[in-house]
Amino acid sequence: MTAVTAAWNRLLAFVGRYSMYRLVLIALGLLTVISLILSLFDAVTPSPLALIVTFVVLNVVCVLVDLVGQRLTGRAWRYESSLITAGILLFVLYPTVEPMGLVGIAIAGAVASASKYVIAWRGRHIVNPAAFGATALSVITALSGAYALGAAGWWVGTPGLAAPVILLGFFVVARADKLRPVLLFLVIALVVAAVRVSLAFAGVGQAIDAGQLLTTVLWSSPFFFLGAFMFSEPLTQPPRRWQQYIVAVVVGVLAGAPLTVGTLTFGPEAAVVVGNLVAFAFAYATRASLKLTFLGREQLTPSVEELSFRAGRMLRFDAGQYLELEVPHAHADSRGTRREFSIVSAPEELPVVKVAMRRGSQSSYKKALAAIEPGAELSVTGVWGDFVLPAKTSVPVLMVAAGIGVTPFVSQLRHLRREGGARDVVFVYVASGAEELAFRQDLEDAGIPVIVFTRDEPTDLPAHWTWAKGVRLDADGLVQVVPDIASRHAYISGPPGLIADLAPALEKAQGLTTDAFSGY
Repeated sequence: MTAVTAAWNRLLAFVGRYSMYRLVLIALGLLTVISLILSLFDAVTPSPLALIVTFVVLNVVCVLVDLVGQRLTGRAWRYESSLITAGILLFVLYPTVEPMGLVGIAIAGAVASASKYVIAWRGRHIVNPAAFGATALSVITALSGAYALGAAGWWVGTPGLAAPVILLGFFVVARADKLRPVLLFLVIALVVAAVRVSLAFAGVGQAIDAGQLLTTVLWSSPFFFLGAFMFSEPLTQPPRRWQQYIVAVVVGVLAGAPLTVGTLTFGPEAAVVVGNLVAFAFAYATRASLKLTFLGREQLTPSVEELSFRAGRMLRFDAGQYLELEVPHAHADSRGTRREFSIVSAPEELPVVKVAMRRGSQSSYKKALAAIEPGAELSVTGVWGDFVLPAKTSVPVLMVAAGIGVTPFVSQLRHLRREGGARDVVFVYVASGAEELAFRQDLEDAGIPVIVFTRDEPTDLPAHWTWAKGVRLDADGLVQVVPDIASRHAYISGPPGLIADLAPALEKAQGLTTDAFSGY
C-alpha cells in the first residue's frame, strides 16, 4: 500500500507540471496522431482523408465561434479550449468527406463552442461543450430527417484505440483528481451495458460468450474516452466528492443503457449533458467566474505572505476547501494562468477572502501574482475540495501540515473558534526552520497541542507546544509523537513526498484525508 501511495504521489507531481488545458490538449493530440497512423492500416474505421478533413473543419469552426463568443462577452481568448472541444468531437462524431456530413460536423462544432457562452451561469459554462454539440447534432438529425448530417458515432470505441485511450486518459484523470468518480462511472456503465447486451441477445434467442461480451462492452465501448475526456472535466463537476459520486452513477446508468424517446435514441453524449445538469443543481451557488479585488499582502515569514481580497459577491465555501485563481500574464509556462489555493480565511470572514503563497523559485505565475497591485481584479473559477473536518465533532483529529500546507488548517481552526466548536485536535507542524512557522497566533489561539518539526528549536513556545527534538520525521517518528494516532482521523497537507514517507503511520489512523500539492 505504501508503494502504491508513493507511486501515485509521484504521478501527481509529474502531471502537476502542466495545466489541465495543456495536458488534455497533449493527450488529444497524441490520440489524433495514433488514430491517423492506425487508419493507414485500416485498424480504425475512418479513412486518413476523412480524419484530416474532419479535423480541419472542427478546428476552424470551433476557433472562429470561440473568437466571436469571447469578443462579445469580453473574455480573453483561450485557444486551448477551442482546440480541446474540436479534439473531443473528432472522436465522438463520425469523420467524413461527404459535404452534408461535413455540414453536420460544422453544426456540432459551432453549437459546442457557442454553448460555452449561451448555456452559462455567471460566466462559466454549465455543460460539457463537446457533449452538448454532439447531442444537438443527433437531435437535429433525428427531428429533421436529414440523416446525411450524421450524428454521434463514438468510433473511438474500438479495440485498436483502447490501450492509448486508457493510458493517456489515466494521466488526464490523475491531473483532474477525479480517479475515484471516474472509476465508479466506468463500473456502473460497463455493468449496465453488459446486462443490456446480454438481454438483447437473449431476446432474439441467441447466446453470447464471455469473450464476445468482453470485446463488445469493454474494448469496443466509448466509456474510457467519455470518462477521461468529458466526464472528468473539473469545471462541470460539483465541488464535493459525494456529489461527484452521485453524478457518476447517473451518467454511468444513462451511458450504459441509452434512453429512447420515440424515434430518438440519446447516446452517451446525452448522458454527460444530464450529468452536467445534476452537477449544476448541486453547485450553482459556487459555480461562477467570481471577481476578487486585491486588497494587499502581509509578510508572515521570510518566505510566506498572505494575500487579502474582497469578493464581488458573497462566496460560499467550507473551511478547508480551495479556490482556483486566475492571473492572466504573457508567456505563461506549461501550467498556464490558473493555480489552486487553499483558503486561509474562515467562512465567517467573508466578504474578505485570504490565501497564502510561498515566495521562492519564480514561475511565470508566481511572478505575475507578486506584481499585482491593490485594486486589481482577478477571477476565481470556482471552489472545490473535500478537505473538511468530520461532521461528527466527537471524532478526534490529527492535523499534519508541512510548510504552506498549514493554510487549510488555519481556515478550519479559525472557523472552529468563531463558531465556538470544541474538538480533540493534535497538530503536527513541519517547517524548514523556526522562522518559517506561519500563522503562529492562530495556532496559539486555538489552544491545541502543537508538535513542531524544525531543524532549529523555536523560541518562546507556548505551554501546549512541543519541539520534536531528536525525533526523525518518518512513519515511526509520527507514531512516537502521536501515540494515539489509531483513534484519530488524520488530515495531512503537504508535498507528495512527505505524504508518501508518512503513509505507513497515517494508514493506521481511523481515517485519512490528504491534500497534496506540488508547488506553483
